[in-house]
Amino acid sequence: MTEHTVGVVANPASGRDIRRLVAKASVFPTAEKANMVQRMLTALATVGVGRVLLSTDLAGISAAVLRAVRARRDPWPEVEFCDQDPLTGTARDTTNAVRRMIAAGAGAIVCLGGDGTARVAAGACGDVPLLPLSTGTNNAFPQLREATVAGLAAGLVATGAVDATHRAAVLEVAAGDRVELALVDVCGSTSPYVGSRALWEPALLTELYCTFAEPDAIGLSSVAGQLCPSSRATPSGVALTFAPPEQARWVVRAPIAPGLVVPVGVGEFRKLPPDEPVEIAPCGVIAVDGERELELRRGEGATVRLRLDGPRCVDVTAAMTEAAQLGLFTTERNVDDDGHLANTRRARP
Repeated sequence: MTEHTVGVVANPASGRDIRRLVAKASVFPTAEKANMVQRMLTALATVGVGRVLLSTDLAGISAAVLRAVRARRDPWPEVEFCDQDPLTGTARDTTNAVRRMIAAGAGAIVCLGGDGTARVAAGACGDVPLLPLSTGTNNAFPQLREATVAGLAAGLVATGAVDATHRAAVLEVAAGDRVELALVDVCGSTSPYVGSRALWEPALLTELYCTFAEPDAIGLSSVAGQLCPSSRATPSGVALTFAPPEQARWVVRAPIAPGLVVPVGVGEFRKLPPDEPVEIAPCGVIAVDGERELELRRGEGATVRLRLDGPRCVDVTAAMTEAAQLGLFTTERNVDDDGHLANTRRARP
């Protein structure tokens, strides 16, 4: 009998970046991330997952889960820690953990973090379904879900009980021999250095490209969401150019970070079709999913292209809806005329 496996990556640094100095974003504590993992373990056991591979960290998440595993009396899946690689405190830790999980046969990967964590995990998970849960600052791509329900959905997909995934779009940005993928947006900035990575000053921004643009999003994509809403299911993105508010054709009051709603000037916007390479205007730094990643060398250009072959993502609503239709969590009780229980069977509506 095949033992079904799920990987769980919890980024200890998510929800702790510099934007907390310029906005009122909440700090996502280590204890809650550990609690989320434990709630997922209960859910995964319920749907027949026998093994969970968990990333390790120096902040206390994996240590707290280990203590809980040792004290647990009710059945949980077997928990194995991905501790073969030395910890670096960088995105490399996420990449290493996800690759270890894929090699060990994980049928789904759950990652706890923000847009940056999801982007790194997506780059390493190949065709294995990904379920990003938001525990970061800007969470446009990860889902805001209770970990218990997310664990049920991930487990149902990993065990093959339901088929509830969709293919996400990505933006491919290339500068010289460097290539980065974005799940949400790519933004040009006149800032000369990567520095603290996070973006929060609209005056330094030049242009923006989005895989989707939701009006209720947080982050830079919220600007496009107010002007040109585009759902995740739409096979096109959005492109816009920024302008000083006093010179802009449109001024959008946008929540570019938690607790930070500012006027952002936009000169023009348009739909971004797939597979159309677009040259990015000369700038200093290119940000990927809200974090400055690429410093352009003098005279160096860059291009961005929307692709529709991004990561497979678990659709929690679709997974739980299909489970309900199949009666996977429901037992029908057959009671005779005398009120005695005759037999039970799983309900199949």
